Amino acid sequence: MFTKEDNPRGLLEESSFATLFPKYREAYLKECWPLVEKALGESQIKASLDLIEGSMTVYTTKKTFDPYSILKARDLIKLLARSVPFEQAVRILQDDVACDIIKIGTLVRNRDRFVKRRQRLVGPKGSTLKALELLTSCYVMVQGNTVSALGPFKGLKEVRKVVMDTMKNIHPIYNIKTLMIKQELSKDPELRVQNWERFLPHFRHKNLSKRKEPKKKRRVKEYTPFPPPQPDSKVDKELATGEFFLRKSEKKMKKMEENKVKQAESLTKKQEQRNKAFIPPKEKPLMKKTGKAPSQNKLDIETIKDKVKKAKTKKLGAPPPVNPAPPSNIKKKNNKSKSKG
Repeated sequence: MFTKEDNPRGLLEESSFATLFPKYREAYLKECWPLVEKALGESQIKASLDLIEGSMTVYTTKKTFDPYSILKARDLIKLLARSVPFEQAVRILQDDVACDIIKIGTLVRNRDRFVKRRQRLVGPKGSTLKALELLTSCYVMVQGNTVSALGPFKGLKEVRKVVMDTMKNIHPIYNIKTLMIKQELSKDPELRVQNWERFLPHFRHKNLSKRKEPKKKRRVKEYTPFPPPQPDSKVDKELATGEFFLRKSEKKMKKMEENKVKQAESLTKKQEQRNKAFIPPKEKPLMKKTGKAPSQNKLDIETIKDKVKKAKTKKLGAPPPVNPAPPSNIKKKNNKSKSKG
């Protein structure tokens, strides 16, 4: 703790800091400004509120003994401008308390997406923000395009990590889970010295779709200050092969021979393509049956005897025909013939 005895003569030069505040904070600052002046008066720092320009200014005096107190006063007016209540903002004047104002307005391009992620940080009825405050022992205030945090240095580091990850589309519940595990592990004196990597959960991104790689990849050539070699002209090629010194008739004969060779090659290729249609396709080999056939060599004598006995009992030949009953008209005719006789 820096006391007046450490610096009895005070500061030689005067230093000041000023910050602007929005219009809606004017009424609140007007009410609590006497309390601000009283809190800063203990460190011999003066403060002024300009309602016309909308600014707050703090500056040192000859009686100021603590050189770092002006920086604390600067943080105080910054927090007040960012809608932090005076009861919380005045804690910044303590030695073991610091603040961090995280700018999140430029992290997400789309405005609707930014509002959704900011609301995700707050949570339903402020539950996520409350859980973060309990785990980090920091006061967190989400307002507009900034997140103001107030508390110990270790907690501020964790708050910044959670806020930045939330703006990068990582849900804050994952970081809150890791903070809860760390809090439980810190209570154990044996595990306090060990590495906690094996206890912490590792979350993977499932929603993000991997970009498909293109079929044709461009190969970036290595930069060389020297230009590429100039290609050989037609005359240079003829000089290298010796064609340049041949006569016109010899050149014509050579061209004709080259054309004949090319024609012969093209004819052979066409003939091969035509012959492909007459080549029969390869037949698939017959699949061999793996199952073993029943053994026909072994004869069952008893079954044969039974079959022979059954055959003897049966009558040979076709079954006798079934005679249907003669019609009634035939019987009547027979009776009449007998009566006449």
